[in-house]
Amino acid sequence: MQLFVAAVGSAVLMWAAFPPFNLGFLVFVAPAPFLWALRRAGSLQESWWLGFSFGAVFWGAMLWWIFVLGAVAWFPLTGAMAVYSALFGMLLYVARNWAPWRWWIMAVGGWAAWEFVRARFPLDGFPWGSLGFGVGSLAWPRGAAQWIGPTGWGVIAVGFAAGLVLSTEEEGDRRWLEMSAVLVVVLTLAGAIWAPSAQGTSVQVAIVQGNSPCPRVHCENEKLQIYNSHLNLTRTLQPADVDLVVWGEDSFGGAYNPTFNPEVAAQMAGEAVRLGAYLLAGGTRPAGPGFFENLNILFSPDGAIVGEYLKTHPVPFGEYVPIREIFEFIPQLDAVPNDMVRGPGPVVFPMTIEGEEFLLGSVISFEGAFARTMRSEVRKGAQLMVVATNEGSYGHSPASDQLIGMVRMTAASLGVDTVHAAVTGRSTLIGADGSVAPKTDLFVEDVVLGTVRSQESRKTFYAVAGDWVQVGAMIGSGFLLVGYRRPRREFKIRPEQRR
Repeated sequence: MQLFVAAVGSAVLMWAAFPPFNLGFLVFVAPAPFLWALRRAGSLQESWWLGFSFGAVFWGAMLWWIFVLGAVAWFPLTGAMAVYSALFGMLLYVARNWAPWRWWIMAVGGWAAWEFVRARFPLDGFPWGSLGFGVGSLAWPRGAAQWIGPTGWGVIAVGFAAGLVLSTEEEGDRRWLEMSAVLVVVLTLAGAIWAPSAQGTSVQVAIVQGNSPCPRVHCENEKLQIYNSHLNLTRTLQPADVDLVVWGEDSFGGAYNPTFNPEVAAQMAGEAVRLGAYLLAGGTRPAGPGFFENLNILFSPDGAIVGEYLKTHPVPFGEYVPIREIFEFIPQLDAVPNDMVRGPGPVVFPMTIEGEEFLLGSVISFEGAFARTMRSEVRKGAQLMVVATNEGSYGHSPASDQLIGMVRMTAASLGVDTVHAAVTGRSTLIGADGSVAPKTDLFVEDVVLGTVRSQESRKTFYAVAGDWVQVGAMIGSGFLLVGYRRPRREFKIRPEQRR
């Protein structure tokens, strides 16, 4: 029972590291009780259940807002995440009696592999709750993400926690704790001294948050009311105040779509011309029987359409139903009658403000949770980013704050200012150092005015090299697991420690 209490306590600490509590420093200690319990598991089956208990409590608590869509959404997702942590528990059972240095490498590399795979499989992955994102609330450590990214901080955090475990044993080995602590301090100081910043072209931004009259439940003329709300708020802006206007995801749609409705296109283009500003807006459109596209469209200050970005990463069971014929018995999926068509890949838009040229990149909602998706835009040349989202499905919950937490860490990793625009909230501006300006409230009409800058310096090391720390940790643990054949070394545990 003691081991399960430790695993559950670890999950609670992990939960508190993320919004709504946002106690990011806990990511360095939260995994320790769980790792301590796994090191003392008496059987493979017990390791499985320790891992499953940790995962069920952590993701069950963190993702409670998905329950507003029904138990049919919350239980499978929470269960799948718990299975991942259970598999990690089984992996560490194999290494439970290894020498301390080998166990430490396996714990760190195994955690890295767990998060790497979970962010990619199945159905393109789900990165919520990845350890490194919790560091985003800590300003100085966040600055170091430009070199190691969110995944690198996740590796270092679990390394520190595993070092704590080894230091508590009867013949405690403090080297791994001390090494991890030194690395944390050095990176934190480096991130404070050389925090990423964007010093390029100054861009006056207006985020228009038009809200929805009937989020989740839908109502008559909902698309028209959402579109009119955004249009009317935009008409309150003054030409001298703005260079770029941003509407969130699904701010237009249905019959009110500028790509096939000339009147809507003329109205949006007219506002861009009146303001002498670029206008980026998100919406959906049909793409043939049973399919639709989710896109961002950009108007130039002369009213012309600069281009479109089509969302590449749909939400499973939200924007498409995989193997639809198997799941057709679930009535809730009737709310997803059409499947989203994936876009071809990253797109950047050329912009010119006061004679200065730069490239704008954008992603849509769920994509903002994936550092690799935003990184693909920066590698394409984006010097300023927009995340267009809606968030109307999840009520008054921490869902929007959790997404902003991931976006801010990725913004710091890539060193780009980012505009986070939501239809129903929360909307905000995020600096290249991951700092977050005041956020709008949920489910209100609002306009956010502020200044961002394009990134004129070189791309960050993380933008170029990607998840190199995470991959290195995985390779190290994989080498030990597959290639090491020496007899295992027993370590001493007092009898009272085992249960």
